[in-house]
Amino acid sequence: MAEESSAAIDFAVVTYLEEGRWRASSLASTAARDLDTFVRTLRQQPGDLGCLGFVSVDDDFFVMVRVWGNEVRFLLSDVTAATDWPLAREVLDELALPVPDEDDEDQAQPAGDLTIVADLGMAAMDLGALCDDLDLYPDEMLAKIAERLGCGPAFRHAVDAAVG
Repeated sequence: MAEESSAAIDFAVVTYLEEGRWRASSLASTAARDLDTFVRTLRQQPGDLGCLGFVSVDDDFFVMVRVWGNEVRFLLSDVTAATDWPLAREVLDELALPVPDEDDEDQAQPAGDLTIVADLGMAAMDLGALCDDLDLYPDEMLAKIAERLGCGPAFRHAVDAAVG
């Protein structure tokens, strides 16, 4: 698998519900350099409803992964990121979607499971609209998702720890 440069990873955070309370931890950027490593890292986390992994890359896009038992679900905020970034390409590979042509870079749209957090409080339509908001950076999108799910404070604390 190709790897992202550690410098390109803005942050990687895992969140999970444990005994009704949200927990979040920052992850080393090396845990998110490739999708297989990221999923393996997430599988080691506890959580009553699985865990959510968030990766922001180079202020360009985010990847969200939900691991719950044997089920793994993916969301890539911008499909066109796959033309430049190995991690985004790996998500498209997992989703069996083609990498868009570089000429299609104006076709920014999310790819993957927009219902990834519907059971936790954010509907697919709302998540899709958030991903389509070109005025927001990936870290801002992820912060809004975390707020909507109820894990905003824990998420912010973990991001602060990750970016130091």
